[in-house]
Amino acid sequence: MNKKEQLRRVGNLAQLGGTRHYTLNSGTSKGVSAIDVNTGTGFTFTVVPDRGLDISLAGYRGMNLVHLTPNGEANAAFYEPEGAGWLRTFFAGLLTTCGLMHLGPPVQDGNESLGLHGRHTVSPARQVCDNSRWVGDEYVIEISGIVEDAYLFGPKIRLTRTIKTAIGKRSLQVIDVVENFGYAPCPFTILYHVNAGYPLLDEGSELLLSAESSHGINEHSQKDIDTHRAFTAPIHGFDEQNYLHTLKADADGYSSVAFVNRKLGDGVGLMLKFRKDALPYFNEWKMMAEGDYVVGIEPANVPCENRVSLREKGLLPMLAPGESKTVELEIAILDGQTEIADFAKKL
Repeated sequence: MNKKEQLRRVGNLAQLGGTRHYTLNSGTSKGVSAIDVNTGTGFTFTVVPDRGLDISLAGYRGMNLVHLTPNGEANAAFYEPEGAGWLRTFFAGLLTTCGLMHLGPPVQDGNESLGLHGRHTVSPARQVCDNSRWVGDEYVIEISGIVEDAYLFGPKIRLTRTIKTAIGKRSLQVIDVVENFGYAPCPFTILYHVNAGYPLLDEGSELLLSAESSHGINEHSQKDIDTHRAFTAPIHGFDEQNYLHTLKADADGYSSVAFVNRKLGDGVGLMLKFRKDALPYFNEWKMMAEGDYVVGIEPANVPCENRVSLREKGLLPMLAPGESKTVELEIAILDGQTEIADFAKKL
């Protein structure tokens, strides 16, 4: 229907979809702002401005899609930068952004002690704007904001993020513009940590991808390389496995992957699409433990290694003063056996 016919049938736009703003008020999440997004198709998700404009909850037609840690959307005030303290505020969810000047394991880089996966996801956004609006006959949902990682005498990097979808869609776009607003070169590393959880993740779930190369990051992972795309019920005492993939791209330069469960409903999948030249690496985090039952599907501009390791290998991207990069990620729902089969055939 066109805009006029839709509006004739509702008393409030919320009947069709839109956004809902509120503040969490319990436990370590107290004081955290959140924005629920409802596209009206059954696809819903929650943007968390106080956590780097990342995305926590996500579901489709009442079915949860993502893993949520016991931390929930913890207030950034509880962030512990030392070592692996990042895990105490990690909520997982649909999107946790790692970076922007460091990701991967903790390391000492000269006089700087770098904790796990950087500070982005514990940095509150400013100038947050809900610019949802009618564009012709389509109601566009658009949330934007700015997240900075900067300090006196140090590097200064700024991410301007826009999250877009529309009523009637089963997808969203994350558009990140990353800028060095300082006066010296600074590192730029980013990894989009997307986390599939039960019931999307269950025995029989599959990871669909087409890779030029794949390998385990250690001997423990490599020994199970033949089954890295297949998933089991939770296993007591499971030790996490990680795989690094170089994905193929289509004729337009885009790589795609999907995490699917053909037995959930009529078949449901979570699909990612991104430009290979912007995100040439893809990390798979396979964690089949009881409770900590999650698979991370993670496009990145670098391998998931710390800054010292990347520099030594000549793989550390740098932004010149005033330079900016734009990175885009599409997250979409595959609904039903036909859409899953069509996606697999294209791969």
